[in-house]
Amino acid sequence: MPNDAPSKDGTLKDARRFAPATLRNREPILAVLRDVLPAAGTVLEVASGSGEHAVFFAQALPALTFQPSDPDPANRASIRAWTAALGIQNVCDPLDLDAAASDWPVARADAVLCVNMIHIAPWAAAEGLFAGAARVLPAAAALYLYGPFKRGGAHTAPSNAAFDEGLRAENPAWGVRDLEAVTDLAARSGFRLDRVIGMPANNLSVVYRRT
Repeated sequence: MPNDAPSKDGTLKDARRFAPATLRNREPILAVLRDVLPAAGTVLEVASGSGEHAVFFAQALPALTFQPSDPDPANRASIRAWTAALGIQNVCDPLDLDAAASDWPVARADAVLCVNMIHIAPWAAAEGLFAGAARVLPAAAALYLYGPFKRGGAHTAPSNAAFDEGLRAENPAWGVRDLEAVTDLAARSGFRLDRVIGMPANNLSVVYRRT
């Protein structure tokens, strides 16, 4: 939700957006990232949304440089506002990056993060994500995904089934993805499955490594 309503004196508040789910999942995700990300280097985040994850991870992992990205100008404005408000030095200016695009505005990264995107986007975005990550990552580098997944063609919880139904009603091209289908796509794109970690609220952390 944007924080851009007029204040009492008629001026606009800053462009920061707030995603309630971020407060619930950022600590569990960070615990995984501490074990997955390199000690130093550049971490490209695809579909950064409000930017709350990027600034939180950057504060906790100061030896890393975070490169956020998002195709939505309002989200990029939110990322800039969060970075400025917190005075963070290791978050770069956000890139206008569409995961499905065949050309990304970044040449190299040491890891790629993508939180809660592939189920709220067409399958072409997942295909583009793996293709783009294959272009920018060196061997053995991590591609980290977070979100709900089906396993063996079945939902892991009734709440995920209901969530999936709601997504598909909003857009038939969206929906909770089969982990096996994602892993097959990963293999065809030059990635191997490294680990799958159960997370709160019936989500998963899925880590792939560039082969």
